[in-house]
Amino acid sequence: MPLADHRDSVLVVVDAQEAFYAGSLPQAERAGAEQALARMTWLAQVAGLLEIPIVLTEEEPERNGATFAPLAEVAGAPAQVKPTFGLAGTPEILASIEATGRRTGVLAGFETDVCVAQSAIGLKERDLRVVVVEDAVFSPGEMHARGLARIAAAGVELNHCKGLAYEWTGTVDESRRVLGAPELGEPPFRL
Repeated sequence: MPLADHRDSVLVVVDAQEAFYAGSLPQAERAGAEQALARMTWLAQVAGLLEIPIVLTEEEPERNGATFAPLAEVAGAPAQVKPTFGLAGTPEILASIEATGRRTGVLAGFETDVCVAQSAIGLKERDLRVVVVEDAVFSPGEMHARGLARIAAAGVELNHCKGLAYEWTGTVDESRRVLGAPELGEPPFRL
């Protein structure tokens, strides 16, 4: 598999909404969801610095809440309502992704085993290269690992925030410029 090129990537954040990261999650699982949110937000900031388009989706926002506010602010575009579990089943969202002209869909969001998995597989079926950022997705309990296994079995690529960021930047100088940018702040892991 080739490295991910930021000039061909679109970041798609699936359903980063309150019901999926807070809701009725036990405290131990909430920490995992909050860690994934921090990584999604950091990745969106990196995407912004590299001029990578960002598409946000929301499932039933009237019930599940809005996109995590810091993430929505970084994305700078309104979230699109997704009445299907897999975003490829919603023509308007699919059209937004295709309108970018980018052929690599990079996915982060909630929940790994349902909306992220179905979205990743649906985009792959439409001949996009798809990369799921495994530490920027989350499902409670065993469902996270099960979702990642399903995604990998479908032939979707897995990467992690740090690895993807260095692929996107490509050189030492560019990584220093982007990953060391003051507006990026501290990464949610050690670089």
